[in-house]
Amino acid sequence: MYNEALQIELKIIIEDYLKTQNIDLVDLIYRYEGRDLVVRILADRPEGGISIGDCAYLNKEVSAILDAKNILEGQYILEVSSPGLDRPLRQKQDFLRCTNKRVRFFLREPIEGKLEHVGIINKVEGEIVSLDIKAKVIEIPVLKIVKAKQEM
Repeated sequence: MYNEALQIELKIIIEDYLKTQNIDLVDLIYRYEGRDLVVRILADRPEGGISIGDCAYLNKEVSAILDAKNILEGQYILEVSSPGLDRPLRQKQDFLRCTNKRVRFFLREPIEGKLEHVGIINKVEGEIVSLDIKAKVIEIPVLKIVKAKQEM
């Protein structure tokens, strides 16, 4: 059974711990896959480059924290990994990390007649991402972004 309140509590606990390790929570997925409850954490360093060793360490530590708090009923599978090359861009810090990089945006509503834009992020101010598209700059409110990913 999916419980939104539990997912929010998990996010707060995990995010608070990761901050003490100078690591960002990129995404948290909490769901049943078959009979198994899976808690999947995508984590990265603010400057990028989380290692496999970091992920193994975080898995052990987060598992101990979740077990001590006893907020998950029964057994669960915990996975900690890096977001990889296809990392989702969701939060302001994700867009800041991609300044001067090529990004594809999918929007909730059209901006300049399009739901999809590809360009170079030239700045992020407040909740607005400025995107340079062929020497033209458009401003995209973060709330209008459905999905974004860095282009390689």
